[in-house]
Amino acid sequence: MEHAEYEMMYRAEDHHWWYRGMRAITRAVLDRFVAREDGALRILDAGCGTGSTLEYLQDYGWTVGVDLAPEAVGFCSERGLPRLARASILELPFAADSFDLITSFDVVSSCRREQAPHALAEFFRVLRPGGHLLLRLPAYMWLRGRHDELVHTWARFSRGETRRLLRAQGFEIERLSYANCLLFPLAAAKRLKDRLLPPKQARSDVSVTGGWINPLFGALLRSEAPLVSRVGLPFGLTILALAKKPAA
Repeated sequence: MEHAEYEMMYRAEDHHWWYRGMRAITRAVLDRFVAREDGALRILDAGCGTGSTLEYLQDYGWTVGVDLAPEAVGFCSERGLPRLARASILELPFAADSFDLITSFDVVSSCRREQAPHALAEFFRVLRPGGHLLLRLPAYMWLRGRHDELVHTWARFSRGETRRLLRAQGFEIERLSYANCLLFPLAAAKRLKDRLLPPKQARSDVSVTGGWINPLFGALLRSEAPLVSRVGLPFGLTILALAKKPAA
C-alpha cells in the first residue's frame, strides 16, 4: 500500500462509514460463533494495518498484530497497542497451534493470486485445533479499479473460489457470505464510470467523509450485520468467511 494510504487509513478508520459498518458485521459474526464468556481467546490479526481492528479485538482476548509495512506497525504503536511485529502473512513467526482466532481483513488480496493458498496454509498451521479464521476479501475481479491499484489489491475473489481455497487447506467453513450488498449497485456504477471517464487525479476510495453520506451509508452497511451472521447475503462488494481448523 502507498505510504499516503496508511496515513489516510489511520485518520479515517475510526469514523468512516465503511470501517464502522464492517466493524459491526465482524462483531456480529464473532459474537455468534466465536466469543467466549471469559474473553480469553488468543488472537492474531494477520495484516493489522493501522490498528483499529486490533483495538476492538481486545474485547475478545489477548491480541497480537503483525504487518509487513513499517508504516502500519508505526501507527499501531501510536495507538498504544502492545505485541506488534513486522512479518509477512506468508511466513508467520509463530509456532504451530498458537492461536484460538486469526483475523485477516483485505490482506490475502494483497498477495498474488497464486500465493493465496500459501497464506491460508500459514493460518491453518498457527491455529490451534478447533480454532477459527475470520477472513475478509474484496469480491469480483471485474470490480478491480484504481482504488485497488493504490492500496495494492492484486486479487479479488468469488464466494466459490474462497470456499475451494479454504477447503483445500483443510478448513471447515461455518459461515461464507457476501457483505456490502445494499450499496453494491452504486459501487458497480462508479467503477464503470471510472473506466469510461477516468478521473484526472487518481485517488483511493478511502477518505474522511463528512456530511450526510457517512451516517447514511454507515447505517445501511451496519443493517447487514445480523443477515451476514445468521443467513448470509447472495452478493456484495466483500466476502466474509468464518472457517474452523478441525479439532481432531
